[in-house]
Amino acid sequence: QVQLVESGGGLVQPGGSLRLSCAASGLASGFTLENYAIGWFRQAPGKEREGVSCIGCSNVIEYYADSVHGRFTTSRDNAKATVYLQMSNLKPEDTAVYYCGVRRRGGTIRWDLVKSYDSWGQGTQVTVSS
Repeated sequence: QVQLVESGGGLVQPGGSLRLSCAASGLASGFTLENYAIGWFRQAPGKEREGVSCIGCSNVIEYYADSVHGRFTTSRDNAKATVYLQMSNLKPEDTAVYYCGVRRRGGTIRWDLVKSYDSWGQGTQVTVSS
C-alpha cells in the first residue's frame, strides 16, 4: 500500500503563499507516481473533508475546486515521487488541515470524493490569519 506524508503547512498572512508537499513511498513494483492519481483535500474544524485538486485523475487536465481555481496549482515530480500544491493569494477561509490521497490511475472516478482514494497521509495544518 502506498504511504503518503504531507509537509509544508504553517501560518501565513492573507494574500501570502505556501507550497505543500505530498511524498509517496511504497509504490507498486515497476510503477512511478505517474501511474497514480493524487488528490488534495482539506478539512476545516466542524466541516467535512472537501476536494481541492487532483493530478492524474484525468489524462488531460488537473482538477480544481471552484474556490481555489486560479490560486492553487498542483504539480508532480516523478523522480522524487512527490506531488506539490502551490497555494497563492491565500484567504482566511483556506484555513484547514490539508491531506493528500492516492489511487491507481484508470477508470472513471469522482475526483472530489473521499471514497475515490485508497490511502491518505496524516495531514498538514494551514492557517491563514493576520
